[in-house]
Amino acid sequence: MVRPGGRSARVQASVHTAVRELLAEVGRDALTVPLVAQRAGVTPSTIYRRWGDLQELLSDVAVERLRPDTAPENHGDLRSDLTAWAEQFLDEMASPSGRAYIRDALLGDPDGDNAGRCSAYAAGQIDVVLARATDREEHTPTVETAMDRVVAPLMYRILFRPAGLDAAYARRLVDDLLGNGAPAGR
Repeated sequence: MVRPGGRSARVQASVHTAVRELLAEVGRDALTVPLVAQRAGVTPSTIYRRWGDLQELLSDVAVERLRPDTAPENHGDLRSDLTAWAEQFLDEMASPSGRAYIRDALLGDPDGDNAGRCSAYAAGQIDVVLARATDREEHTPTVETAMDRVVAPLMYRILFRPAGLDAAYARRLVDDLLGNGAPAGR
């Protein structure tokens, strides 16, 4: 959906901004395409032509909001870097707004492209963490192994079993992945 530069990029930016502002002001239940169009300074037909419907628009906004702004922090060793990243990921994704963005990203995209983009964001972040560790000559798992053993369980719990989910769970997943820790179960 993102097109570089020009009018298209300006329309996307103004529509995304309008959606975020209106969600904060009137809430999801009152949000409509005409309301977004009015706030963004475009016609409703522009939104329908580009996004199809409100759910697809919300999905596009969500995927953009789920993209990380910065590289993961460097704490000096793999366990510390991956633990800090997992705790931050959990904190952001398990928040009410994070869960809403995840839901919107998935619901507005029946083909699964948005889920793939969101997964790629997480994989890219983990790749940075693992590359740093490799540069320090630390033994590292593969990105896919980290995704399967840290990100996948976190996402499952965020979406389906959020009760009692805390940073200690994220730490246990990392410990289980890297060894020298207790199993990830409670």
